[in-house]
Amino acid sequence: MPGRPTVSIFSSSDASQSGHTTLPAVFLAPVRPDVVHQVHTGLAKNKRQPYSVNKYAGKKPSAESWGTGRAVSRIPRVRGGGTHRSGQAAFGNMCRGGRMFAPTKTWRKWHKRINTNQKRFAITSALAASAIPALVMARGHKVDEIPELPFVVTDSMQEIQKTSKALEFLAKFGVAADVARCKQSRKIRRGKGKMRNRRYVMRRGPLVVYDSADGCEKAFRNLPGVELCHVDRLNLLQLAPGGHMGRLIVWTQTSFEKLDALYGTYQQKATLKNGYSLPRHIMTQGDLARVINSDEIQSAIKAAQPVKARAFKLKKNPLKNLGAMVKLNPYSMTLRRVELKKAAAQARRNAEVAAMRAAGKSPSTDADRKKRKEKKARKQASKDYFATMNTQPTKAMAPKGMPGLRLQSGF
Repeated sequence: MPGRPTVSIFSSSDASQSGHTTLPAVFLAPVRPDVVHQVHTGLAKNKRQPYSVNKYAGKKPSAESWGTGRAVSRIPRVRGGGTHRSGQAAFGNMCRGGRMFAPTKTWRKWHKRINTNQKRFAITSALAASAIPALVMARGHKVDEIPELPFVVTDSMQEIQKTSKALEFLAKFGVAADVARCKQSRKIRRGKGKMRNRRYVMRRGPLVVYDSADGCEKAFRNLPGVELCHVDRLNLLQLAPGGHMGRLIVWTQTSFEKLDALYGTYQQKATLKNGYSLPRHIMTQGDLARVINSDEIQSAIKAAQPVKARAFKLKKNPLKNLGAMVKLNPYSMTLRRVELKKAAAQARRNAEVAAMRAAGKSPSTDADRKKRKEKKARKQASKDYFATMNTQPTKAMAPKGMPGLRLQSGF
């Protein structure tokens, strides 16, 4: 946002500073790129030409469905014979040479209406952005040699009627560098547009805004990238081409001073736009950090509290973590003690056995020998009992209802 209350006016004859004028209030309007982009998208749709495919495209061959019973789909098929084309599917959007799905029509809704107040909001934002050198340079314009932004010249510029004189005038103030940039950017367009009477594309250069056309429109219109616009007909498509704010604008003194009557000030409404009021900033002070850190705010708010680290509870597996298991089953600690005692006893026994074997002694104890003796006796008793059953069958062994059953030896 420009901070100077006045703007210099330069003479178009000798390039000297000839006076000052008050900065119009429209240059203090809020810069809203979102509003500019939205309005530009809608306005750009109003210059489109209707298009559509031929209504007979894909429907010209003579085709009829074969119906059911021939193990093929019921899509229409081309009649005739003797060629590959006969019998091929036709008409459908999935078929080769068929029509497209939902063919485009010329009666589509091409234009988009934009609210008048919204268009004026976008224009004021674009005008305010044109006075910020950073945004103008970010858009690609060459402003290194321009003495001041906004750039205002005397009304004698409107009387220039020769293109050579117009180029000399722009060269005096360093604007010709931006014209040269546009001239060097001219290149062949990509795609099929180069076959449709729009073969070349070129960057946008400075915009000349005048109040009365005394021949300047014919002098400047042939310069590469230069456009002209009457101050009463400022257009967002020219102020922010492509929806990007920061167009380099050359103002005449009369057109520049007429902006207050067109868009009003913050003290009075506009006189040429039926009581229009300029949009106001949401915040009167845009430096939010300065507002927050001011003594007035800091003295009224609570002091900053230290940030406490959040305690994340780690979920533990009870099968692997003894503490988690004890919380679920307190008796698990007793079981664990029993297991440890058994393991310690077994470890002592293993150590004793290893020591006895190293000394050449048998590690068996009286209890072990008694267990082996009892096991051997049980095994022998089992063998004797099995042999007795095979050799001496009894009546009690025979199944009920089957008398006289006799088992042979070796069964």
